[in-house]
Parts: sequence; structure tokens; C-alpha cells
Amino acid sequence: MHCSPMLLVMLLTASIFVSQRAAYAADSPRPNVVVILTDDQGTLDVNCFGATDLHTPNLDRLAREGVRFTQAYAHMVCCPARAALMTGRHPQRGDVNDWTQGNLRARGGLNMALSEVTLAEALKSAGYRTALFGKWHLGAAADSGPTRQGFDRFFGHRGGFIDNYKHFFLHQNGFHDLYEGTTEIFAEGEYFPEMNVARALKFLEQNRDAPFFLFLPMNTPHYPEQPPARHLERYADTPQPRRTYAAFVTTTDELIGRVLDKLDALELTDDTIVIFMSDNGHSTEQNAIDRDDHSSGLPKGHNYGANGGGGYTGPWIGHKATFFEGGVRVPAMIRYPARLPRNEVRDQAVTIMDWHPTVLELCGVAPATELDGRSLLEVIASDKAPSPHPVLHFQWINSWAVRRGDWKLIHVQGRGEKSVGRDHLYNLAEEKPETIDHADAEPRLVEHLRKLHDRWADDVFARP
Repeated sequence: MHCSPMLLVMLLTASIFVSQRAAYAADSPRPNVVVILTDDQGTLDVNCFGATDLHTPNLDRLAREGVRFTQAYAHMVCCPARAALMTGRHPQRGDVNDWTQGNLRARGGLNMALSEVTLAEALKSAGYRTALFGKWHLGAAADSGPTRQGFDRFFGHRGGFIDNYKHFFLHQNGFHDLYEGTTEIFAEGEYFPEMNVARALKFLEQNRDAPFFLFLPMNTPHYPEQPPARHLERYADTPQPRRTYAAFVTTTDELIGRVLDKLDALELTDDTIVIFMSDNGHSTEQNAIDRDDHSSGLPKGHNYGANGGGGYTGPWIGHKATFFEGGVRVPAMIRYPARLPRNEVRDQAVTIMDWHPTVLELCGVAPATELDGRSLLEVIASDKAPSPHPVLHFQWINSWAVRRGDWKLIHVQGRGEKSVGRDHLYNLAEEKPETIDHADAEPRLVEHLRKLHDRWADDVFARP
């Protein structure tokens, strides 16, 4: 067999890259890992991603010192995004295809399967010290949760969101949701984001001499939008709903900066992998207390929503809870000065599932189970490397989406057995993407994409 000179160069380059990866994993000390997951931070809502009205100097610093991804996909809401991040697998494999139990004291509910191997479990088995400070939302039951799935330490809320001063979940009649492990903590008046970061900084100090995994799933800029006054003042001339949202994004950035500064002060920056991503697009929800005698003590009519939505999506449409790009495409970055390039941009499609295998490869830890995510090291090494995901799949309850190339099929269906779903076909390469429905004009393409989804669903919903 004869190879062209170009093919030989490509094969040689790939061989050198693989051997370098193996040698690095074998000979180098294991790096520390910090994963920062923000909550409802929209598609382009970082200055360096295009939202130039935002003040985000710390996230912009991460971009300069690392690799920024312009086609990074999480999910349409938080539970499946968190399951995908933690397990490196499609969330349906771990039974996360609906809202998980939020209240530890509830009689029952959906919790992510304990058989799923989280990133914390994989790293802990390799000697890492592990901690989660912030939001779990993969099942609040006492016999489930972070400390049952690899985290040595957990502080935060087990459900979907809390008021940052009251520490109550606020939907319906609400419930108190602040825990250290499974021990309920009462600290009314203390600002929850500050509490999280204070614990994170202490964890870094205490574990500076041993490999650690710090997971910081922040509850900001998720509603209720409660930024400090100094950040609201910065956006005094910005109209609502952008104003409070933008101020909360800047609050988030400042808190992230404290973590980055602590790594600098401890001289850990070069040997620490830092990953940043959001769980889904920006929220457009409008919520208010709808009853007297709410469990939180807040009065009827108290606003705690996202004020209709202040996020920025650029050319894309959509928001949280939709499969449009504005719902599932989010900002994402990785920094690892000792090994990875600086100030690079990658346009290949990547997913939140990919962080799990990427971290394991960088840390020299073998996966404990079959993963749907793929290591991003080849993509990080070259902007010419193909995306590891020629086809993308998403599902939430009975609705789903599949993307192949520039085409995306979105199937929307309600919960009821008699609910009739509807298909919508969009082309992402159009001047105004996802605004023209081609489903009626392209029935063969719809059928092809439906078959791709059906094969995927048969796999991920399969039970032993």
C-alpha cells in the first residue's frame, strides 16, 4: 500500500501526539482539577464570547490563558446537563430524564442511579481528595447525593435553586434547602455564593500538597437575581431585564476570580486544570410567591424570577428549556498552563460529557465504565481536528433533538399519553438560523434524523 506524503505527515503527527500523551500520563504528577459550572449563564454571556456590555475580566483571563470553545453544548435544563458532566454519559443512562428529587425530606422522587460512576468517584479511586460546594440537583434523597457518589465533602443545596439569603427553594410552598452533607444548616442572612467560595478557598489551602478535585457548581446567575449593590451600580444605565442579569453575571465572574487568585497565591495555577461551562442557556422565567404564609416567610407577590430573560444569544434564538441553540449552546473553556495551549479558540462541536474523559486522560486515570463523551485533547491540539460528535442527541422527558451537520430536528411533545408530538427541522447555516421550519419541505431528511434518534433512544433507555 502506498501513502501520499500528506497522509504520512498526518499519521506521523498523530503517532507523536499519542506517544506524548502516554508519556505525560505515565511520568508526570497528577494535576489538580477545578470544574466551575455556572447556572443559566447564556450562550454568549461572557465578554470574550461577544457580550461586550458585560464586565467579566476573570472569565476573559481564562480565555486568554486557555482554550475557548464556540460550539459547546450542555443541555436545555440543569438536571441532564449535570448528569452528563458528572458521568460522561447521556443522562438517560442514569435515569435522569425528568426533574430529580429536590427536597431531602420528601417521601420519594427521582435520583440519579448510584450505579453511575461520577468524575468524583473516578478521581477519588486514584487518590484525589474531592469536594462539591454549590448546587447538586441530581437527587436530594439522604441515601443518594454527592457524598454517596464520590465527594468527600459537600456543602450547598441539593435541589434546583434557593434564595441566596433565606436558603429556601421558592416554587409552590417552598422548603429549606441548605446542607453540609446530609446535615441541615441554618444560616439565614448569610449570602450563599460567598459561603460557597469561602469553603472552596479553604479546601484549596487544606489540600495544596495533594491532588484534589474541586467541583464548584455555582447557583449564579440563576434566579432569584440577587447581585450586590456595587454590581447593580455598574449597570445603572442598562434596562431590565438585562440589568439585574448582567450584574449577577459580573458577581459570578468576581467569585470565580477569587478561586483563580487563590490558585495563584498557592502557586498551583500551572498544575491545575480549570474547566468552565454553563449548564444551559439563559432563563426567561417570571416567578412570584403565589400564596400567603409561604414557608420562606417571603410575602405573597414577592418576585424571584428572571424578569423575562436578560441573556444574549447573538445570531441564535432560544433560551433555557428549549432545544434551540440559545437553550443548549453555552460558553465553555479549559485552562491547564503546564500542558495545554494558551489563547486559542476551537470551533468544533463539543459537549459537556467530554470533560469527564478529557480530565481522566489528563490525570492518567482509566475510565471505570463505557462513556459517551470523548476526550478533547486532539481538538485542543488542533483546530483542524474533526469534532468527536458528528451527531448530537438531546432528550428531556418526551421531547428530543438530533443534529447532524447543519441540520437539526426538534421533536416537541407533551407529557400525556395522548399528546401528539410535532417535528421541526432547521438549518443552522442559514442567515437567521432556526427561524425557518423545513420539516414539510424535507420529509426524507426528517425521516433520516428520526431514525438516528430512534436508534440512540433504543440504546440509552435500554436496561440490563
